[in-house]
Amino acid sequence: MTDPELSADEAEATPPTLTDPVLVAAFEGWNDAGDAASTAIEHLQLAWDATPLFELDPDDYYDFTVTRPTIHLVDGVTRRVEWPTTRMTVCRPPGAARDVVLLHGIEPNMRWRSFCARLVQEIEKLGVTTVITLGSLLADTAHTRPVPITGSAYDSEAATRFNLERSRYEGASGILAVFHDYCVQAGIPAVSFWAAVPHYVSQAPAPKTTLALLRRVEDVLDIEVPVGSLPEQTEEWEQTVSEMADEDEDVANYVRALEERGDEITLTEANGDAIAAEFERYLRRRHRGGWGSGGKAGGSV
Repeated sequence: MTDPELSADEAEATPPTLTDPVLVAAFEGWNDAGDAASTAIEHLQLAWDATPLFELDPDDYYDFTVTRPTIHLVDGVTRRVEWPTTRMTVCRPPGAARDVVLLHGIEPNMRWRSFCARLVQEIEKLGVTTVITLGSLLADTAHTRPVPITGSAYDSEAATRFNLERSRYEGASGILAVFHDYCVQAGIPAVSFWAAVPHYVSQAPAPKTTLALLRRVEDVLDIEVPVGSLPEQTEEWEQTVSEMADEDEDVANYVRALEERGDEITLTEANGDAIAAEFERYLRRRHRGGWGSGGKAGGSV
């Protein structure tokens, strides 16, 4: 039965044949502190040369007085309106045996249930076998320490495999959690990763958090994700934030308190089995065939 919301062109379009596709998704807005999650998707689109696949009609889901369209100049002359919406692209990472679908969305202003149902309909057409959702949130964490990652999985085995700290959050939710739930209800295995952005430096960009999310994508896809200049950007970001914090004694003392608390938690959670498992995953990705003699992939931000 044809969805009444589909245009004639969309209804007649035949979805491409993909190989064991996995979907990686992020939404701008409430779920995207420091733009860290959406930046991770943009990075993958560029690094893996993704091509357009699908675009939602924004009229049904966005209030343009809240999420406004933007004007762009083409060739410095022609003005073009770009409407806020949600798009899918597809790519085949070098050396990978499967396709990766990338979903870059904007949290809708209305009709969330219809929005999620429509996205699930599209990923079912593509034969997506696993969904990975990425989010970032403000938290009491020090910018000088490893980025805390929490999340949830469709079952306890997946949670253990990806070393997830199961989220215990209860309260108001964003579109990311709703979309994740719709995927699980449709029988599509889904893993959700949430990375922390220090609340005292919440403005974009947040390269350290973006890099942490990409490392988690590596774990699920079991291939190396090219990170380009993100490590260098992370070092510069840490140095800049540290210099700003040192200029205010109260902020500097607060950061030190966060560092001490984070170090105590890290020491409590660290164990030999966890370290060995992480090292084995690292070696497996770096020595997998198809990445060249040096085990490194190309790509840039």
